[in-house]
Parts: sequence; structure tokens; C-alpha cells
Amino acid sequence: MHDRLDPLTRALALPIWQGNAKATPLGGGITNLNVLVTDSARRAVVRIGDDIPVHQIMRFNELAASRAAHAAGISPAVIHHEEGALVIDFVEGRTMTAADLLDQDMLEQALALVMHAHRDIPRHLRGPALTFWVFQVVRDYAATLQEGRSRHLPILQGLLAEAEELERAVGRIEMVFGHNDLLPSNFLHDGKRMWLIDWDYAGWGSPLFDLGGLAANNGFDQAQEGWLLEAYFATPPDADLWRRYRAMKAAAALREAMWSMVQEIHSKLDFDYRTYTSDYLDTYRTALAATR
Repeated sequence: MHDRLDPLTRALALPIWQGNAKATPLGGGITNLNVLVTDSARRAVVRIGDDIPVHQIMRFNELAASRAAHAAGISPAVIHHEEGALVIDFVEGRTMTAADLLDQDMLEQALALVMHAHRDIPRHLRGPALTFWVFQVVRDYAATLQEGRSRHLPILQGLLAEAEELERAVGRIEMVFGHNDLLPSNFLHDGKRMWLIDWDYAGWGSPLFDLGGLAANNGFDQAQEGWLLEAYFATPPDADLWRRYRAMKAAAALREAMWSMVQEIHSKLDFDYRTYTSDYLDTYRTALAATR
């Protein structure tokens, strides 16, 4: 039945609103449909979406991570959930851009929040949780693209061969509970503090993926990357850390490009995935060149 309802109707049908509730589309989502609902008691964001197997998104995992992130003081509160809908408290603030996160003060706030997530979310996490290993994601995306006869088939084998090289370069890892989708739009600032939202891809994995993703998604230069690594690990990065980090940064950009390739053939959202794919392939190739 839910599939027959448009997102605004679906959001307003939830049994939690008081008084005369109003719903408006909330822009910015490139995986989910987001709706802002205002009733007589509150404003809340309704994230409409079921499991997305082609992206390894499982809503039970997003829910657990969202609750733990709120308990750790990192993300807004979960107000309600049911099949196909997650309702979180609305934060009145500004969505960050890549230009914002190039500012040193904003970057320091963002990294502090990521470190806080890695350290403290596991203290609040309940139930089973997924792992996030970018190289498994890449392999699965390649299979999905082959099944869907993607226009990118001619380059897939080359990308997979490069991913194997990167996986060997990363080597052994420590594990943290990562966000794994550190696009600038997933950081909000309310004027006093920063928030980290959208836990679709959360899971256990390497901290280097979040650090590499933060750098690749926001165009950090080498000086900023050096600061990032030293601030996170509390010691200047040596040659081995630089090697492993650069490999994971390239993998993060590759994953984003292949995510978009999958969206090209599976998503129904109105978004220019072709250009997004092209941009991230360029980012990936630049990051890959830095590993050699």
C-alpha cells in the first residue's frame, strides 16, 4: 500500500502528528526522499525509503546507528520509525558545502564530530550492525552494473584491477564504527555547533575510509590532509600511513563514482547522476595517481 502513496501523503499518514500537519519536500537527498513535516508541536524530517539492496542499505542498521548517534550527541533524535519511514527531529541550521569545510575552523569541528562518532557510537549501539568494507562494495557494484548492462561496462575490469591494488595497499586495519558517507551535505551547522546526519551506510570498518572520504568529497589539499591525519592519530603521519591513507582515499572516490553508476540505472530520483559519475571518476583518477 505504501508504494502507492506519494512521499508527502505517506509522511502525513504517520500516526504521530498533532493538529493540522503540513508537509513540504525537503531537497538535497540523492538516495532517499525527504519530507519536512510541521505540526502544532514540532518540525520533523521524514525519510521515506525501504531497504536498497543494490547499495547494501538496510534500514534496521540505519535506525540503530541513528539512535546511537543521537545518544552520543552527534545527530538529531529519532522520533518515530515504521516500515518505509524514519522520522528525525529537525535541526534549524545550514547545510555545509565543500567550501565551508575548507575553512579551518569548520574542518576542525567536522573532524571532532567524526572522531566523536568513531569513539562513542559503539557505546550506545544496540543489536546487530553491518560492516562496511569499501572493496566489497566496489565488487558488488561491479556485479550490479554487469547485470544491469551499464554503459560503463568497458571500464569495469580495469576499475576492479585497480581496486585490488588499492586493497593490498591499505593492508591491515583497525576497526571503528564509521559514518561512511561524509559528503558535505551530511554536516549541518546550527550556528553554535555541527551535527552529522544520514546513517544509511554506517558500519564497522577502517577510520581511513571516513578520513579519505572527507578529503576526496571536499577537495582537501595535501597540507589539509596532513593536518587531518596528524589531528586524528595524534602524531605526524609517516610514509606507511600516507600510503594506506592515499589508497583508501582513492577507494572512497571510486566507490562514490560506482555508487553513481548504479544510480544511473536504478534510481528514480530527479538527479543528474551522469555528471556526478563523471566528476567522481575524475576525482578518483587524480587520487589514484597520487598513490603511484
